[in-house]
Amino acid sequence: MNHHSTLVSLSEILLQHQLSMVTAESCTGGAIAATVTSMSGSSSWFDSGLVTYSNDAKEKLLGISKEIIEKHGAVSNEVVSLMAKNVARLRNKPVSIAVSGIAGPNGGTPEKPVGTVWMGWSVCGKLTTELFLFQGDRAQIQSQAVEKGLVKLLFLLREEFL
Repeated sequence: MNHHSTLVSLSEILLQHQLSMVTAESCTGGAIAATVTSMSGSSSWFDSGLVTYSNDAKEKLLGISKEIIEKHGAVSNEVVSLMAKNVARLRNKPVSIAVSGIAGPNGGTPEKPVGTVWMGWSVCGKLTTELFLFQGDRAQIQSQAVEKGLVKLLFLLREEFL
């Protein structure tokens, strides 16, 4: 998938407003950060990405309590909200994307089938979350999450600044 035009637009808005972004990724395994950093010059608007794949990493690196993860599950609105807020706070950056989901082929349940992905975006203190149900194999689910994550971030930034 070609993310070039989305990345160009993202970079323009972030640079114009002197903002920098961070990511906290689980099921995408760093693919959002990799996509962003594939663009030359992204170091001026991308700070860092955490891949918090395990629940332990979500606890230790992002400060999400074991109780919240056990109560709601790692793939939940509650956890992805905290991922987005906490990574932005930890790195003191105003913009973040967070993702937690079930990319498959294993791990799905009737309540949370394979393809269930929660995403969160924090833009200048405003938190937005969305639940997606993607179709396809593991790579396709991950690719769709990257695409939706970046496109939605661009939408939210335009909403904030334009």
